[in-house]
Amino acid sequence: MGNMREIRDRIKSINDIMKITNAMYLISSSKLKKAKKDLAATQPYFNKLVYAMRSILSRAPDDINMRYFDRREEIKPEDRKVGYIVITADKGMCGSYNHNVIKLTEEKMAASKHSSLFVMGQVGRLYFQRRSHAGKLDVDAKFIFTTQNPTLYRARQIAEQMLKLFEEEKLDDIYMIYTDMVSSMAFEPKILQLLPLDAEHFVQEKGEITRHHEAQFVPTPNVVMEHLTPNFMKGMIYGAMVESFCSEQQARMSAMDSATTSAKDMLQTLSLQYNRARQAAITQEITEVVGGASGSAL
Repeated sequence: MGNMREIRDRIKSINDIMKITNAMYLISSSKLKKAKKDLAATQPYFNKLVYAMRSILSRAPDDINMRYFDRREEIKPEDRKVGYIVITADKGMCGSYNHNVIKLTEEKMAASKHSSLFVMGQVGRLYFQRRSHAGKLDVDAKFIFTTQNPTLYRARQIAEQMLKLFEEEKLDDIYMIYTDMVSSMAFEPKILQLLPLDAEHFVQEKGEITRHHEAQFVPTPNVVMEHLTPNFMKGMIYGAMVESFCSEQQARMSAMDSATTSAKDMLQTLSLQYNRARQAAITQEITEVVGGASGSAL
């Protein structure tokens, strides 16, 4: 009977967990619909922004002297101060979504001695802050932004902060690590260099860049780029936030669906075990009754 009681407790526990995973699946499904709608509205702008900046940079004069083009080549690679904007989730239980972003971040940071992290999302922030307390990382404690419901206002705040750090030479290179939604069911972590500006950072193949010299920048290339760069940074960060949030909801929905399916399989197995234990207990009771009756007859 003790075995039957244990199986009943496990069945009850799994049923409770299955209710939670199913509820989280439905919530993520609802959020995903809105996120996909926002992504569908944002992605064309995001892709066009990359194409436009690539086109502009490929036509910019080679001798342009502007602060956002300053590569600071006099600084040795190992001495460069590198900043990473890392976009993770505010919650867990979304499969490998957070792990993939964190893993890519650690791989990139291993190549630099002077790395600074600007982490969005509670999961990544807590993970890297634990390592920061151990003296292994430099994590900006004042950089606290949620990844839920991305807004242009939030993206503008982040862009302004990054531009200021670059202008003050507190950072020599700025990268953004986020999750790219390759398809409705596939996503992967991605890294993109934002500053200093270079057309090479926005291409997939070298053949995509073609130098043109007939373009005119009015009034001057410097003035044009001074106006475009802050808007470009804001747009890139906002696009990455939307894509990451959509990927997070898709990952959580898939994880919760798999968890619910696994729970159902476990319940089926436990039900068989419970029935077998119940039948064994009944058989034992019948055997004892028959044995007792036979003994009384004798």
